[in-house]
Amino acid sequence: MKRGLIAATGVAAMLVSVAACGSSDSDKGSGDSGKAKSLTVWFMDGSNPPAWTKAVQAEFEQKTGAKLDVQVQKWDGIQQKLTTALSEANPPDVVEVGNTQTPSYAQTGGLSELGDLKKEIGADWTESLNKPAVFEGKQYAAPWYAANRVVIYNKKVWADAGVTDVPKTRADFFKALEAIQKKGEAEPLYLPGQNWYFFDGLTIGTGADLVKKDGKKWVSNLADPKVAKAMDIYKQYQSFSKAPKDKDEATPQQADVFAKGKTGAFIGMGWEAATAIKANPAIEKDLGYFTIPGETADKPEGVFLGGSNLAVTAGSKKQDLAKEFLKIALSDKNEAALAEEVGSIPNKDSLLGSLKGNAAAEAAAPAAKSGATTPLIPEWAAVENAPNPIKAYMTAVLNGKSPEEAAKQVEADVNKRLSQKQ
Repeated sequence: MKRGLIAATGVAAMLVSVAACGSSDSDKGSGDSGKAKSLTVWFMDGSNPPAWTKAVQAEFEQKTGAKLDVQVQKWDGIQQKLTTALSEANPPDVVEVGNTQTPSYAQTGGLSELGDLKKEIGADWTESLNKPAVFEGKQYAAPWYAANRVVIYNKKVWADAGVTDVPKTRADFFKALEAIQKKGEAEPLYLPGQNWYFFDGLTIGTGADLVKKDGKKWVSNLADPKVAKAMDIYKQYQSFSKAPKDKDEATPQQADVFAKGKTGAFIGMGWEAATAIKANPAIEKDLGYFTIPGETADKPEGVFLGGSNLAVTAGSKKQDLAKEFLKIALSDKNEAALAEEVGSIPNKDSLLGSLKGNAAAEAAAPAAKSGATTPLIPEWAAVENAPNPIKAYMTAVLNGKSPEEAAKQVEADVNKRLSQKQ
């Protein structure tokens, strides 16, 4: 996932060496009473916008008397870098971790339990955002922000096809795409065969589980009829597209394809609209956004919730000061400010009003409450390593295999990955 305007993934080398990342020697023995000289926080590149960071830093330093040492990390290589840092004597005190990565770090004992913090400030955290911060029933992080996919569409293409209403149901959406297809002047939808995170959202919508327990082991559950149902929905969407069935949304970048003005819509992150505008500024006036519609008008489609949690490292010698930072960073005031600045989904439903005026974020918000993630088990990370076998499953179905046949084709690979030692 790419963290740009409202979500992310890294693309560069590590920012600083592991040796330079822990608390400085001058802080050793400073105690945990709030009198420590500084607190080291790792944020990921693209996550901490300037105005928000400046305000939080000022509030923290004024309230505690301690300095806030903000260190920005690159996503590329962060898992190994953070794993190493968590095992050292002086790790960073607070770290941003991807929501789906949290179970891995919790399992290794690298994160502190935050049950007390949850009781104090998180009683009304949105359940779907908080779920990835919990591992084996214990709170190991705090939800910071999330983002999910929306439909980004070309109003002119839709109007030319006689479509004027925003779809409220999946059936309405298909009818709109059919109208554009019948008009014959534009590709109704750009959807390559391996838009894996959109497919994951569909499995969430059908209530499918991608893995299941076999004794003490996790194994593939791709043969489940609920997964097949989600893939059938995906296949219906993909039938409106000329995109390759064996590529994902980054090859080529779907926003660049959409920018040419000959596509009715695509399903992506809100920040991808900016990519399209950069490629073709003239298209900005024709852009619109809406929530991915579900089977019925009262419930949006399931979506994958990308995002980040904030956690206190177990090795930090400043546990109380670190928790004080979380109280400040995650306060309603600062969560709302973050949402206003970058369009991210805040960690409480009561703060969604902060997104008003940001069309992409407003379209994303309704689906967040019922959204979810990939399986929240440490073993899952290996499944998504390239080449992702679930992408191969998707292509196989789109090329004519039954979901059952396609599942059987990749099952051994999925199970092998799930059995890898973490």
